[in-house]
Amino acid sequence: MTRRFAALAALLLATPASAETIAIVDARLMTMTGTGEVERGTIVIRDGRIAALGADVAVPSDARIIDGRGGVVTPGFIQTDSTLGAVEVSQVPASADRATHSAAISAGFDISLGLNPDSILLPVSRLAGITHAVTTPLYDDRRGRALQFAGQAAVIDLAQRPQMVTRARAAMVLEMGEGGAERAGGARGSAIVQLRATLADVRHFAAHRAAYDRGEGRPQPLSRVDLEALVPVAQGRMPLIVKVDRASDIREVIALAREEKLRIILDGAEEGWRVADAISAAKVPVILDPLADLPRSFSELGATMENAARLHAAGVTIVIKTGSGVAHRARELRYGAGNAVAWGLPHDAAVAAITVNPARVFGVSDRIGTLETGRAADLVLWNGDPLEPLSQPQALFVEGSEKPLTARPLELRDRYMPSPP
Repeated sequence: MTRRFAALAALLLATPASAETIAIVDARLMTMTGTGEVERGTIVIRDGRIAALGADVAVPSDARIIDGRGGVVTPGFIQTDSTLGAVEVSQVPASADRATHSAAISAGFDISLGLNPDSILLPVSRLAGITHAVTTPLYDDRRGRALQFAGQAAVIDLAQRPQMVTRARAAMVLEMGEGGAERAGGARGSAIVQLRATLADVRHFAAHRAAYDRGEGRPQPLSRVDLEALVPVAQGRMPLIVKVDRASDIREVIALAREEKLRIILDGAEEGWRVADAISAAKVPVILDPLADLPRSFSELGATMENAARLHAAGVTIVIKTGSGVAHRARELRYGAGNAVAWGLPHDAAVAAITVNPARVFGVSDRIGTLETGRAADLVLWNGDPLEPLSQPQALFVEGSEKPLTARPLELRDRYMPSPP
């Protein structure tokens, strides 16, 4: 009897909560597909997938109706350059898996291994419309390596289920500019020379694996784990996120990527607007914080809140992040996008920068980032403009699963708030 009960319980738990038909009606649909918005449309979700959407869609008789009047439906937002899932309490090292100080592993560090789907930061971020994140490893300055790769980023979902990785090893992370110079002996030129040497070592290893295994051939300063991890980067199959800010550093990185045939993504690029034409010509996407306008170093003297608008105007694909990617500030993502609009970025471009753009840049646009028939529902219904701070989500789906609009901070508030007399 116990076994039957356990089997029944497992079956119930395995049945998706989204196994029903839902219709969001009379809402503005921002599909982000390039076909334009639907001013007053309906989106039908059946068994967790988008069955139909448009202005003249018939509502199925068995559908649970969600009134979207005056609201907006967007794809779920994507927080990029984040540590969501890899950190809980920053000051408690045992709860932080965002960096490694191993002397033998840098590029080989795969952040997708060891993520926490039960993190209480995930539902807090969902309340800001975030359904996915690009979780990115950080540098640990305790490592005594000359040129350090931080490791490999992963695209994750915030559904709080065991299988939370949408795409593992989505990109490699490297810091150049000031940070890279410091790790390479204090000079930018040294960092570039060492990067070229590392790429040459990786290509030699890829061509002579058998000799390497026999202990023959030239010595390799990197571990086998790091060499293997860097092979797809050196071959142009894995994008390389390069953290860099100064305009001259950006030019150097673009030139190096062109010569070495690397697929790069600029991260930071606070002086990117000064070399926007070069970035656009190279077809290099940029991850940026639209609120960055204070020069924290000599690499950021040209920082401006118009960076996003100027890069977009030059034809650069931009991806917006906020809070410097810190997991505890992920909820500020849409506020940053709204501020970018206030500083000249078109509204639809700002929404694209937190939905379809990051999905394309990190190779998951076939699953998320747009509203399209046949896809798993990954979307948010807002009661107003999603970039307005006072707007709130009314319904939220993560890859077909409807999620509750609650989080531990709200539960604690409700539990301990004094009752009115």
